[in-house]
Amino acid sequence: MKLAIYPGTFDPVTNGHLDILKRAASVFGTVYIAVAQNMHKNPLFTTEERIAMIQNCTSQYPNVKIDQFKGLAVEYARKVGASVIIRGLRAISDFDYEFQMALMNRHMNDNIDTVFFMPHEDYTYLSSSTVREIVRFGGNVSEFVPEIVKNELIRKLRSDE
Repeated sequence: MKLAIYPGTFDPVTNGHLDILKRAASVFGTVYIAVAQNMHKNPLFTTEERIAMIQNCTSQYPNVKIDQFKGLAVEYARKVGASVIIRGLRAISDFDYEFQMALMNRHMNDNIDTVFFMPHEDYTYLSSSTVREIVRFGGNVSEFVPEIVKNELIRKLRSDE
């Protein structure tokens, strides 16, 4: 069975991410959720906090492993022996960027393919930044993230209340 990575910042992990993971885990023998330590973004949660939340939300998938990486996803895929990079596509606007990245990754290592999954239509508008913004302004995100993630968001973003 093929080994795949699902790279991302996951700041925080959403039900959309988990929907993509569920689909990928049913297709690939092993899926690494690769949490990016992205220096260009200023994440709300530390890498360790993001990993802990993901671990809590993915225990039902025996073929899913969680790791962190710095640098290029295609290099991380090579390092762990993955032949596939998983990416989610919510809308046409995602496609242009993801298509360019897939082509660049193929240029850097043509042994690694990119496979796109579309989330359930309930999650096509969902993003981590939108979820953070809703919580920041006091909204309810119960239908967008697991309970533990919701609680961590409230703890971080409403600590001044």
